[in-house]
Amino acid sequence: MTGQKKVPFVTFLTRVRDDSVPGPNPYRWEERTSDDYFAGKRVLLFSLPGAFTPTCSTYQLPNFEDLYEEFKKEGIDAIYCLSVNDAFVMNAWGKSLGLQKVELIPDGSGEFTRKMGMLVAKDNLGFGMRSWRYAALVNNGVVEQWFEEEGFSDNCETDPYGVSSPQNVLQTLRAAA
Repeated sequence: MTGQKKVPFVTFLTRVRDDSVPGPNPYRWEERTSDDYFAGKRVLLFSLPGAFTPTCSTYQLPNFEDLYEEFKKEGIDAIYCLSVNDAFVMNAWGKSLGLQKVELIPDGSGEFTRKMGMLVAKDNLGFGMRSWRYAALVNNGVVEQWFEEEGFSDNCETDPYGVSSPQNVLQTLRAAA
């Protein structure tokens, strides 16, 4: 899945901090589209089964955060973490991890994930429909490189992690330079 595949056009419902909003929850809804995230930029997108889950919270997202400056050296403008979770969950997850660099994209309905061909059932874990774990180098909305974990399937008994790890992605980008 490289070359001419474009990321799908989707509108994401995000929550952004707005100090003009009164009360204890100073956030407002903001629609952001695929173009807002991908147009005119060379970005790294990675997607995972769920916020607050063990591999995602312990390794994948924190390591992308830690290696952010190394990715910038390879010409990456931004790193996005996408999950089939709503904006409230994604914001709470980012806050709990103290994220400063990686931007979280809530794909609450799974529309983007479905259109990318990466939506899988995780009913065996009580999750419902979620994203298969993958990463993609996206240049101006076009997928240039694809990093998909093995075993793509519904209700997979394992949670493969390695191909889409930040270490592997970074090593691949450096080798191509």
